[in-house]
Amino acid sequence: MTTTPSKVSSLRNLPSIDQLLLTDAANDLRTSIGINRLTAIARQVTEEMRSQIQVEGLMEQSRDELMGQAVQRLQAIGVLETFSTVRRVINATGVILHTNLGRAPLSDAARNAVLEAAGYCTLEYDPTTGSRGKRGAHAEELLVQLTGAEAALVVNNCAAAALLILTVLARDGETIVSRGELVEIGGDFRVPEVMSNSGTRMMEVGSTNRTRLEDYREAITPQTRLIMKVHPSNYRIIGFTATPDLAELASLARQSGLVLYEDAGSGALSDLSAYGLVDEPIVSESISAGVDVVSFSGDKLLGAAQAGLIVGRREIIDRLRKHSLYRALRVDKLCLAALEATLASHRRESINEIPTLRMLALASDSIGERAKNMVSQLGNGKVSPDFEITILTGQSAIGGGSGPNVHPPTALIALKHQTLSADDLERKLRQFSPPVIARIADGLVLIDLRTVEAREEPDLLRALRALETPSQIHY
Repeated sequence: MTTTPSKVSSLRNLPSIDQLLLTDAANDLRTSIGINRLTAIARQVTEEMRSQIQVEGLMEQSRDELMGQAVQRLQAIGVLETFSTVRRVINATGVILHTNLGRAPLSDAARNAVLEAAGYCTLEYDPTTGSRGKRGAHAEELLVQLTGAEAALVVNNCAAAALLILTVLARDGETIVSRGELVEIGGDFRVPEVMSNSGTRMMEVGSTNRTRLEDYREAITPQTRLIMKVHPSNYRIIGFTATPDLAELASLARQSGLVLYEDAGSGALSDLSAYGLVDEPIVSESISAGVDVVSFSGDKLLGAAQAGLIVGRREIIDRLRKHSLYRALRVDKLCLAALEATLASHRRESINEIPTLRMLALASDSIGERAKNMVSQLGNGKVSPDFEITILTGQSAIGGGSGPNVHPPTALIALKHQTLSADDLERKLRQFSPPVIARIADGLVLIDLRTVEAREEPDLLRALRALETPSQIHY
């Protein structure tokens, strides 16, 4: 590689790490990211600039010019370092249970409960007796009251619940499951793999679209321990289908001395058919039908924190609790606090307190009125001569594998700019503080207020107003 005089001069003018650390920009970042990390970033910046000068053969640059570039790079990397990986965003996608955005937002009661439990708390202590208490006792009692089950248990997610149940009840034996229910839920939860990890042998019955009661009956052997029923989440087979109902399976399991286990998925505690959710199992109905043990999610339709909830016969729950795997899968105090507060809202039938269900129940007319009000505040549909805002009819989504065929009608705020692309606008919104997450369709950026809380609207307005200045990016 030839080193030209301009390269030599530029390399000499390149600021040192110590010089870069003495700048005002470095001083501003020092308290937020620490001197050790700041030094590493300064070293990265100078090395990258040195390599760029050597490889690209840039024109000769003065000491001040190179210092300015170095400071800009230091600030850009430093600002990103100050962002927490997990931070608040405004979900303007209209997807209520957005997996990438943390699924169910917690209610005010749940947030307050988490804050209360963040210090010392009564996790395993009974202040009335002054003795050790049972972790999760109140959440379990609430689950019993809400589902009609004999007992309950809480673990850290629904996959963990399935793994625990299959390991304890069917390890070294056989589990019968319909071929049409061997689904993949999310990115990593595959029913066959969970079965394999638990040590049970999977026995597929029926066909992809039709499984009869006799298929289950004929598959039972002396090695059979469990009959498993799996809710297919966002996978559906429509048309020529058949499957036995839970009562029939429960009767077969009792006659054969087996356990019937249902993975119910999203965790509907009440009838949500008024909102189009007719295919989601209601946990209390599964228990009434005779299912021995049911698992479901805490952070989907139930509207709490991530958890795997297990309800069923006391003898089964006691076996699960005593197994060593349970300790590895149990939840912490913050999850239990959020769960207890959310379950208490369900017990009071105060559905409006739970954001997931409140968003689900929103009528498109009310969303449209909010959208009109926001557009009015932005200047009757035009923020600048090149920037247009209109209101369109559209559809929201449930998300999280719940109600894949349910798309509640909504009103959408559509954004378009004469010179900026939809990708440019969407990126600017993402880079705002707090980030606004929207969606793009037909060349338009779409804002769905169904998933935007009223208290978030001022921040959303600030983000939309910032779009007037295309070069401005807020961190």
